[in-house]
Amino acid sequence: MKLEEKLVALLKEKHLVAAVAESCTGGLIAKRITDVSGSSSVFNCGIVSYSNEIKHSVLGVSEETLKKYGAVSEQTVREMVSGVLKLSKADVAVAVSGIAGPASDNTDKPVGLIYIAGSNSKITVAKKLENKFTEDVRSLNRESAADEALKILLSIAGE
Repeated sequence: MKLEEKLVALLKEKHLVAAVAESCTGGLIAKRITDVSGSSSVFNCGIVSYSNEIKHSVLGVSEETLKKYGAVSEQTVREMVSGVLKLSKADVAVAVSGIAGPASDNTDKPVGLIYIAGSNSKITVAKKLENKFTEDVRSLNRESAADEALKILLSIAGE
């Protein structure tokens, strides 16, 4: 069974609703969840916040956080997940920001650096990925981030 199928089944069993805030994955997490039949009863919102302006204006990431730590940081994804929980009123949420590649983003942060945060409003967990793919970098970084985000959602929904 795929991760997204396990997630939808768990959310249904626990009567929970999920939401996502994505940057480098560009909607891939929401797509994978909504590929599962019946997901409409447990998924209400996916925000693709590719720009810092949207991270700030829609998700409430502080300008100070974005300036001090950058869009690709644990601090930013923690604020993104908090923002999408508040906006969506979901029970669980996940947020992702990273550098998918193949080129960097004019910072000193390497391609493959991805931060993920998940929250159920009681706890927030964060994970850092440092992928080192050499071929099909962008696609593999996005898939890797989506897989980890779904695993985090499964974990926090199961708590």
